[in-house]
Amino acid sequence: MPRPIIIDCDPGLDDAIALAMALRAPDLDVKAITTSAGNQTPDKTLHNALALLTLMQREDIPVAGAAAKPLLRPLVIAEQVHGKTGMGNTRLPTPRIQPAAASAVTLIADLLRASPRPITLVVTGPMTNIALLLAQYPQLKANIERIVFMGGALHGGNATPVAEFNIYVDPEAAEMVLQSGVPLTMAGLNVTHQALMLPQDVERVKAIDNPVAKAVGEMLDFYLPVYLRHARGLPGAAMHDPCAIAWLLAPQLFDSRECWVGVETQGTYTLGQTVVDEFQQSGNAANVQLLTGIDRQGFVELLLSCLRRY
Repeated sequence: MPRPIIIDCDPGLDDAIALAMALRAPDLDVKAITTSAGNQTPDKTLHNALALLTLMQREDIPVAGAAAKPLLRPLVIAEQVHGKTGMGNTRLPTPRIQPAAASAVTLIADLLRASPRPITLVVTGPMTNIALLLAQYPQLKANIERIVFMGGALHGGNATPVAEFNIYVDPEAAEMVLQSGVPLTMAGLNVTHQALMLPQDVERVKAIDNPVAKAVGEMLDFYLPVYLRHARGLPGAAMHDPCAIAWLLAPQLFDSRECWVGVETQGTYTLGQTVVDEFQQSGNAANVQLLTGIDRQGFVELLLSCLRRY
């Protein structure tokens, strides 16, 4: 039986690729898409989600929009990575569907309440919606099988020297989720920077003859140069958000360990840092399954096989 999931995202190029992996995967039953403000402004991320579902011919999936900003802070966006629309130079079709009348939090709560089995939440943007969900509906925690999220890092950051972007945008929300007691799987920079699409892999995507693969190839053409000129010197485009979907589809591709993880919300220089108790020094019980390694070639083959389904 397919695993029921809800994807909370901020599309965003790598969110779009994660959606492409999930929406035709026979092992996943996508119950809803909810959007957060992050890679772009909330109106743009919502529009992109609707347009992506139109492109991928999954207009049956309900979509709901996000809170306009993080819990306590002004919104920070990543236009320098994802472009003015959030989709690089890719032109998506005009959406043929409208967002749900309900908010993201209400839609997720309604689906959790009605589901005969617990639902996995896949979070590939800032965690604002999920923090609000847990605060407003604490009785629904038992209806969440697991939260699989892209965010944080074992060491280092990409928004600051120590903070990963999704966590940095709304650190208070991330800390609430991490300390919630819900089972968590974390795909941080330490693993997503191993999940690289090299130039030759991008050419393999572009050789797949369908509209979704064509759009993903255009996204990668925009995204790849960002990483090739990155200060880290990466040889390919880091597939951050697709790692969360890849773990659900093929967990055997990953190495992991159990750790306690918290988020710094007060530091002058360390705001948004995920503090990973790698050596069990805090005395806190592990709260996160931390993904630590990935079979890169296996990941590339998985992505290609997902794109060939369209």
